Formats: sequence, structure tokens, C-alpha cells
Amino acid sequence: MHLQLSEEQQFIQDTARRFATDELAPIAEKLDAGEGRELLLANLQKLADLGFMGLNINADYGGTEAGSVAFSVALTELGRACASTAVTVSVTNMVGEVIQACGTEQQKQNYLPKLCSGEYPAGGFCLTESVAGSDPAGMNTRAVKEGDSWVLNGTKLYITSAEYAGLFVVWAVTDAEAAKGKGITCFLVEANNPGLSIGKAEHKMGQKGSSTNEVLFTDCRIPADAVLGTENQGFKIAVGELAGGRIGVGSFALGIGLAAMDYARQYITERQQFGQAISNFQGLQWMLADRYTELEAARLLLMQAASRKEQGLSFSKEASMAKVFSSEKANAACYTALQLLGGNGYSAEYPLERWSRDARITSIYEGTSEIQRIIIARELLNEIL
Repeated sequence: MHLQLSEEQQFIQDTARRFATDELAPIAEKLDAGEGRELLLANLQKLADLGFMGLNINADYGGTEAGSVAFSVALTELGRACASTAVTVSVTNMVGEVIQACGTEQQKQNYLPKLCSGEYPAGGFCLTESVAGSDPAGMNTRAVKEGDSWVLNGTKLYITSAEYAGLFVVWAVTDAEAAKGKGITCFLVEANNPGLSIGKAEHKMGQKGSSTNEVLFTDCRIPADAVLGTENQGFKIAVGELAGGRIGVGSFALGIGLAAMDYARQYITERQQFGQAISNFQGLQWMLADRYTELEAARLLLMQAASRKEQGLSFSKEASMAKVFSSEKANAACYTALQLLGGNGYSAEYPLERWSRDARITSIYEGTSEIQRIIIARELLNEIL
């Protein structure tokens, strides 16, 4: 098995690392304080100019066409510096990929260049509802056909980038009589549609620079050609795209964990207690060894999932394994790093408390750790049944 990055993948990783260091890291604290939205949007445009908003999108539609492995390593580098920016890039790429996979040629030509170029600052993925989180098939949003149009009514919850997304992929029930999950259709809705409105912003524990809002559809009229894929078959689209999104979340979770441990590693070589650097104490060395070993294992799981996706192989089980492991080990890394800094780690003067808050959500969104384990177990059992 060849584990080295290709020349193109290495270039993308290096570019992401430089951009994260030069542009994202200096403003991450400001974004965390709820300030600097204009700086975030400016960086999203710069990332689009660099090709990071369409990493797995065909070049004919303005994408980079670099593949899933490049996407993963890029998200890890962005996550090291600013999780709020990284999640925006991840979701926008996911929106682009679902359009590329399921859209008509007209939809691809109309929307993908706008996502890749930054004309749309971001894309929104409208699946979750108050009654449909881990069970998205239980959604209440409805779409009714009226002549050559569809009319949407309902509310979506926890929508990343809602305040500045230019396009939303939206799921709604179109056949209420169908079995659960069978009568759901996927739609493309532009942000300027008068029937779409952005609701209250969530006051979050972490990743505060990224907007997270309700999205409300009130007699939202869209044309018949706004259907993405096949009518009443939209739930399959959601399930497929969430698997790819889990690679993104796991990747930038890894970046957060690495940032935390790199900071703590440097700190313990400089911090003096009992007449010597605390890095000389075996207990701390073992904490360091365990966390870095786990993060390297997370990287390999992510590479396996991304590589399988890139080759057109099944990757749902591998993506769930990578996501649950990476997100949980990133959280563990942040708390270990905070412990290595002692009281300083608990102070907002140091970045560990921000990284710990940013990491926490990664084991919840794009499917909780518990849901990932259900998926993994189901896939394992299906292999023998």
C-alpha cells in the first residue's frame, strides 16, 4: 500500500498550511469572540480563489478536481488554525459534491461555478430539524407540487453558514403516505428566494466564527427543475453525502487535535518545575506518546476512507470509523494538552480552551459518535448476512 501523498496532494497540503498560518491563525481568536465577519468572508473568497471550495469538483465546472485525499489533508491544515473556517469549507465542498453527483447538467453548470469561484460565499446543507436530528427521515418539512412549481414549508435547524450561504440543498417530504424515508425529495434553493428566511443564530460553545442558524421556508416557491435527483428518492442522497461529509469533519477534527498537542509539546519543553523542564517527566512523556499515536491512527483511518471514496469503492463504514475515532481522539488530545499546561490551559489567555471548545462538536455533527457506531456495526453484520 502506497501511503505517500502525490506531488499534487502535497502541494495542496502545503498551500493549505501556509494559508492557515498566514491568514487564518491570526484572526481565529477574533472570530471566536464573535467579531470579524468581514475577515471570515474575505478569507472564504481567498480560499475559493485558491481552489479550496471545489476540491473534488470537475474542472469543467470550475473545480480543482484534486480528489478526496487532497480534500482531507487540506481540511486538516485549515482545522489546525481555524475550525470555524474549516467547517465552512467542508460543508461548501459537500454541497458541491452532491450537486455534481446528482444534479442535471443544467444544475451543474448553473451552481457549481458559483460555489467554486466564491460568487456564493458558502453552501448550506438543510437536513436537520428539531424532530429530525439523528433520525433525519422523521423530518416535518413539506413540499407540495403546484403546477410547474413546488412550495416548501418548514424549518431546518443548526444550518452551518446559513447567514452567508448563497445556495441551500434542502430535504422535504413530498409523499406523506410513503414509508418513512421513502417519500423525501431533495431541492436546490437559492438564498435570495423570498420564501426563505434566516432565523435566530445559535449561541454556541465553540466554532463561534461560523454562523449556525435556523432556516425557515414559508410558502417558498421553487421551479420544478429545482429538484435534485429523483422525486421521492432524496433520502438516499442525504445518506450518501453524509458519509463524505464525515471525512471532512474527521479531517479538521484531526487538525484541531494536532494543533493542541503541538502547542502543549512546545510548552512542556519550556515550562520549568523542580529545577528542570517538565518534558523530562515520564508521566508527561507517556501522555504525549499516547495522544500522538492516536492522532496518527486517526490520520491513517481518514486516508483509507478518502482513498476508497476517490477510487469509487464503498466507504461508508470506513468514513464512520474515521469520523468517530478522529473526533473522539481530537477531544482527548485537547484535554490532554490542556492538562499539560496546567492552570494556564484553563485560561482564555492561551488557545487550549478555544481548541477544546471547538473540538467538542466534532463528535456530534455529521452524525454523533453513537450513530457512527450503529453504522459501523450494521456494515460489519451486513458483510456476513
